Amino acid sequence: MSSRSTRIYKFGGASVKSAEGVKNIAAIVRESTDNLVVVVSAMGKTTNALEILLSAYMGGSEERWQLFANLRSFHLDIAKALMCSSDTLLNERLEYLFGQMHALLSSPPANGYDYCYDQLVCYGELLSTAIVSAYLSRVGVDNQWIDVRTCIQSDTTYREAMVDFVTSGYHCKKSFTFNPQQIYLTQGFIAGTPVGTTTTLGREGSDYTAAILANLLDAQDVTIWKDVDGVLNADPRIFPNTQKLDFVSFQEAIELAYCGAQIIHPKTIKPLQNKLIPLYVKSFLNPSASGTKILHSDIAIKLPPILVLKQKQVLLSMSPRDFSFIIEDSLSKIFALLYKHRVKVNIVQSSAISFTVCVDDEPQYLPAAIEDLKRDFVVRYNSNLELLTVRHYTTEVLNEHIGNRTVYLQQRTRSTGRFVMDVKER
Repeated sequence: MSSRSTRIYKFGGASVKSAEGVKNIAAIVRESTDNLVVVVSAMGKTTNALEILLSAYMGGSEERWQLFANLRSFHLDIAKALMCSSDTLLNERLEYLFGQMHALLSSPPANGYDYCYDQLVCYGELLSTAIVSAYLSRVGVDNQWIDVRTCIQSDTTYREAMVDFVTSGYHCKKSFTFNPQQIYLTQGFIAGTPVGTTTTLGREGSDYTAAILANLLDAQDVTIWKDVDGVLNADPRIFPNTQKLDFVSFQEAIELAYCGAQIIHPKTIKPLQNKLIPLYVKSFLNPSASGTKILHSDIAIKLPPILVLKQKQVLLSMSPRDFSFIIEDSLSKIFALLYKHRVKVNIVQSSAISFTVCVDDEPQYLPAAIEDLKRDFVVRYNSNLELLTVRHYTTEVLNEHIGNRTVYLQQRTRSTGRFVMDVKER
């Protein structure tokens, strides 16, 4: 391996939603003098489009062919705008990927929704990186395209794969040698299995990919390039007058990710914290700006109130049918059923004869979980709710953002307030 420092850059979908975005990536990558692994997500809203295509495919709808044609045209139009249409290697790679997609869509669905999801949705990243790699080469940025599925290995827990760090480390060191290659370009979000199938690491999992590669390659740091100036104290699309945070500790970042902050994937921090690898969140629109640094700190840092809003929430309350106490046996049964159906719990609260959880309204998982729970419990639920988390809250901030709204459940510690509420008109 080269003696140069190794850095990991991750670019999300917003940074590659157009030809201009790809050109901007090239300008940023060109400035690096270090060994570089560039992790790229699917272009724009491609993952959403692939999820819609998947629904049509699973439902046997002929609409899938028009949706497929739209995706094909979207990517070919970007390649054309980048003047890569005459690139023989790119054309062969794109036609190969489109051919695989066509074959999958032509065959009947098998092995369930989660399996089919991973086999189809992975093409967003594969197509995106093929185009970006070709453009980098066209403008003189020498790079090697890597299929990350040959490097990051996981189990077969589709849509939420568990990474085998030992096996992945072996393959990564063989693939990313930096000798003589200085720049590699690969996919986020996806992994491979020992049986040759594709898995995904959880929605928005490209951040996690970058952290895994940093850990396995002993990188100097990771930079996540976004369309905001850094980590903000709230989502600017929802809340006015946001502030950029110059420094965030690993512990704070984990808390924010757990609460649902979209700035980083929840699993991102652990591989970095284990080796004390700094994480930077910077703007691809203003690359020279300082952004936000995320790193270990033993010193308490005063932060402004940080607001995290999770929408599409459901509040489930379960009670034993015989009015017996909610004790360990009942709780273990409830959590086993939720785990079985892969329902993610955001808040729990119990009383003598009831147990309440706030969960994401996941249409693929939640209805079946509720039906299973009804076999042993009386189940009541409210849907179309929001979960607001306020870290480092003040009375003024709570009054401003809760006001007269109906609060179904609330929990407060010295530093964090969490409130399940009705939906506020915005």
